[in-house]
Amino acid sequence: MNQAIDHLETINRFTSTANEKEGITRLAYSLEEKEAKQWLMNSCEQLGLIVREDAAGNMIARREGKDVNLPAVAFGSHIDTVYQAGRYDGALGVIAGLDVLIQLNEEGVETDHPLELIAFTCEESARFGVSTVGSKAMAQQVDKAALCSLVDKDGTTFTDALAKVDLSVDAIECAERQPEALKAFVELHIEQAKQLERQGKTIGVVTGIAAPHRLFLVVKGETSHSGTTAMEDRHDALLAAAELSLELEHQSIMEKDWNTFATVGTLHVVNGAMNTVPGRVEMKIDIRSQYVHSRNRIITKLKQKISAVQKQRGVVIDIEHEEKTQPVQMNARIRSLITAICDEKGLSYLSLPSGAGHDSMNMARRWPTAMIFVPSVDGVSHHPSEYTKEEDCLVGIEVLKETVVKLANKDVFLS
Repeated sequence: MNQAIDHLETINRFTSTANEKEGITRLAYSLEEKEAKQWLMNSCEQLGLIVREDAAGNMIARREGKDVNLPAVAFGSHIDTVYQAGRYDGALGVIAGLDVLIQLNEEGVETDHPLELIAFTCEESARFGVSTVGSKAMAQQVDKAALCSLVDKDGTTFTDALAKVDLSVDAIECAERQPEALKAFVELHIEQAKQLERQGKTIGVVTGIAAPHRLFLVVKGETSHSGTTAMEDRHDALLAAAELSLELEHQSIMEKDWNTFATVGTLHVVNGAMNTVPGRVEMKIDIRSQYVHSRNRIITKLKQKISAVQKQRGVVIDIEHEEKTQPVQMNARIRSLITAICDEKGLSYLSLPSGAGHDSMNMARRWPTAMIFVPSVDGVSHHPSEYTKEEDCLVGIEVLKETVVKLANKDVFLS
């Protein structure tokens, strides 16, 4: 087995799931994520790297360059997962970075600029409903007050979750890094879609990243007995939530020309029972697009529907949390560098946008940033059957390595 694939298998042993069929569950700020991070830190220390964990919980492993005063070329991804995830999302990018550093050490390659492997924390929104916390903190985009209000489905607050892994929410803003700290950031990731596979391409060169607008809604109706409450007297929170869900689907279809997608990912009936009219429902909504005007049209229609449903059904619908990020473009110079590398190596590639959010979208707001995609078989992701062929992983690592080495040349300028 290839060394990188072996390391990928190792990091995926850190999971709370009982067996392989259940996939990988390594939630943000969980003990499993902490253990995976510690294994990664130990591996980096064995390479002679300078390793630290920042105030947000991101791991940073630094390989010094010929000139320690030059800004670092950074690369990496995240190691947290959704519930019952696959084995490649995030983890492949981190392990790829580790393998690049191992190869450079073995080959005795010295770079002008320092290199940094970053393993971000809390990229996924699965636990707390907020994504890319680690990279937001690094790029000074974190809202500490909002984080302090978050609670996971088990009742653990964000503050308590950090404390359990020896971190403090009070210090999270200390993870910020200044613009002069990094020259560039590059992230290798699985595509999580079918375009590369469908078109027979080996590498995806990401042009830009669609951004999500996320809402947490609470629908408050009236809990009552299902056998004694007349239909006209009901204030059914679940049916109100269902109307909103169908409206989101309809509006997303209306925006299909803009590739704007709306999803109700969580619909939770609080204290639900078969013989009870639902009195409280919690909804988590994800609306994402590369085009803010399209995304905003759906938000406007949703809020109009909220007003109408409140009147028609006698319920109260509160937007308890709302988070939105702006779409970003990847750095054109680094994209050109990646395509040139592919041409040199005879690798087929496709320039394409990313519909999924990534840490790169936060990094791009402060540093020149690029993403490299490798194919996802059948486009499956966030599921135990997620799979990328070994040969595609290895080609992606090769392109990442060449990109990083070229960027670490002091004579390569990005502005």
